[in-house]
Amino acid sequence: MAEQTSVSPAATAPAQTELWVERTGVRRYTGRSSRGAEVLIGSESVPGVFTPGELLKVALAACTGMSSDFPLSNRLGDGYDVTIRVSGAADRENEVYPELDEVVELDLSELDEAGRERLLVTVQRAIDKVCTVGRTLQAGTKVTLSFQVES
Repeated sequence: MAEQTSVSPAATAPAQTELWVERTGVRRYTGRSSRGAEVLIGSESVPGVFTPGELLKVALAACTGMSSDFPLSNRLGDGYDVTIRVSGAADRENEVYPELDEVVELDLSELDEAGRERLLVTVQRAIDKVCTVGRTLQAGTKVTLSFQVES
């Protein structure tokens, strides 16, 4: 009789990327990933860095771009150009961004009006379905914080 073995989902899942920031100066940090990526972070007064709020906005725009990439490249070809702009003023009294506005700049002049409309509906559905950053912001994710201190 053959032996049955089962593999737990955790054993087959890819390892989760570790993310962290390290302080590299006054009001200056470097964000890092276990895959070797780096991003410079700091306050608005520090040149050449993103603020944490800017990174949030860039993450949203990048997620929108990546979520729309397949339907757009499928219809327009791999060489299409797109720019996604994101903006939103901070409410400094409550330290939140009450609203973030995205604008997708895209040349669809080669399509007729019906084709443009169909493509934009498809793109919107893809973004709504798979943009994890946008879905997370809309859901209002619970964030937990703990401290690991040396004493």
